[in-house]
Amino acid sequence: MPLTFTLDPAVTPALRDGILDLWTDVSNAGGAVGFVPPVTPEDIRPELVRQFAAMADGSRRLLVGHDEEGRVAATAFLTFNTHRLMKHWIWIYTVMVHPEHQGKGYGRDLLAAAERTARTFDGIDAIRLCCRGGLGLERFYGSCGYKEVGRIPDAIRVAPGEDRDDVIMLLPLD
Repeated sequence: MPLTFTLDPAVTPALRDGILDLWTDVSNAGGAVGFVPPVTPEDIRPELVRQFAAMADGSRRLLVGHDEEGRVAATAFLTFNTHRLMKHWIWIYTVMVHPEHQGKGYGRDLLAAAERTARTFDGIDAIRLCCRGGLGLERFYGSCGYKEVGRIPDAIRVAPGEDRDDVIMLLPLD
């Protein structure tokens, strides 16, 4: 069954806990979403609070995909640039699909929903993201229309002596 996507859902305790559980499960499954395993919801909570604060000030939007049971199954944060010369593109951060749903096309669905959403924002010409190299994410995002436009070698340190490239990708909306 397809996910049901909602932009800017009400931040309720159920949503907060659903995102914390999702983020924890994705991280502990090895997902490249800002943490390395093992993590707990309490490890992630401060970062989620920062995301919610940015939503409250209008600089960030939340896209959530719920599964057929109403559980949080996917998320992405769409972030507006504050620099006056870069307001024509947005960032997409923390793109996550629950591990139990991977392989169902939900990642593509999430990115398509993010693209549709970005097209509704005035003056936005592109979506930019960064992903951790070495996991095949560039191929996935590339298959969804994103183009690699830059790479910073060894910019992400997941453990001492274990560095990954920071891959910069862009999806033009024209």
